[in-house]
Amino acid sequence: MADTILTLNAGSSTIKIGLYEVTEGGPQRRAKGVADLRAEPPQLRLTADATEREMPLADPEDPEAVLSVALDAVRGIAAGPPAAVAHRVVHGGDRFAGPVGIDDAVIDELEALTVLAPLHQPQALRLVRAMRALAPDIVQTASFDTAFHRSMPDRNRRFALPRALHDEGIKRYGFHGLSYASIAAALRREHPALAAGRVVAAHLGSGASLCAMAHGESRDTSMGFSTLEGVPMATRCGALDAGVVLHLLGPGGRSREDVEDMLYHRAGLLGVSGISADTRALLESPAAAAREALDLFAFRVAGEVARLAVSLGGLDALVFSAGIGENQPQVRAAIAAHLGWLGLTLDADANDAGANDAAASDAGARSIATGESPVACLVVPTDEEQVLALEAASLLAGSDRPA
Repeated sequence: MADTILTLNAGSSTIKIGLYEVTEGGPQRRAKGVADLRAEPPQLRLTADATEREMPLADPEDPEAVLSVALDAVRGIAAGPPAAVAHRVVHGGDRFAGPVGIDDAVIDELEALTVLAPLHQPQALRLVRAMRALAPDIVQTASFDTAFHRSMPDRNRRFALPRALHDEGIKRYGFHGLSYASIAAALRREHPALAAGRVVAAHLGSGASLCAMAHGESRDTSMGFSTLEGVPMATRCGALDAGVVLHLLGPGGRSREDVEDMLYHRAGLLGVSGISADTRALLESPAAAAREALDLFAFRVAGEVARLAVSLGGLDALVFSAGIGENQPQVRAAIAAHLGWLGLTLDADANDAGANDAAASDAGARSIATGESPVACLVVPTDEEQVLALEAASLLAGSDRPA
């Protein structure tokens, strides 16, 4: 029987789950699902062979209880336990440039990196420890969102701060690397000429960032030291004058905890609109503040595309991906409207096709630019779980690098 790999992609309130069979042609997905820890009631939804099952989660706050349900479910599909469990880990610092098998030393190093990603790193570590407790004999692997950006030149990683701080690790790391690896792989398969050129990929979801890629490698990205930098997001502020933070902590009289909570959870689209963090709700709202939030988002994303084009020395293609990028043609059109000076023009019918269509998401990359546009524009579904499975399979096969 072929080995299977279970992938775990931890978020603040969900855990995305995938089950992959290891084949000669690469991992093939057998099932996918999500553990929604804040649903009423909390549940794990798992789809296999076009059939969806819903399993209750009696204690969503207990990672061992959640993973026990997940393991029982996938054992039923694969007729046995997985050969490996692959985790998405947000921060690998300068230590991890690729996937690794998880042992005691790696766990200690991941724990030490929590100071660089205090809101994200603990989520993955909780799952690693819970899986160890449940099934200590199953191999666990870690794949890192920061690893893809290790190809950035030093100039693009530096802040204009004293050199000693850079040497201490105060630098731009970049995130969403598994998504960008997925996009780069899709372009190599389906649009090899573009993959070899200058591409800006926009991962636009609740968390949002952009990446400048040359020959499929990261050259620059919008997120930096933390997941706050870059474009405005659902509840995060994006790039912000550091003087604002100093003012809030000084004359503003705010506590560090209050400022941190505001920048991560009460800013962004939610903060500007005062209505919702969800672009779908804002698109439906007649309120002027909702339109203002969406306009700001589109303007800032377009501005970041232009900045990243400078890093690349030009632009051959713009790629939209993730929840907003794949499913919201109005947002794509608004961003593209700011980039008309580059010659970018969208085909309105192609842009509108496939919105919120699961079949379109499985169909691969699709072009939405006009034939006359000198800059290509594509919608490319991202698949972080596929990258997790691929990297875990490469480790199982005894390689230090993904296939």
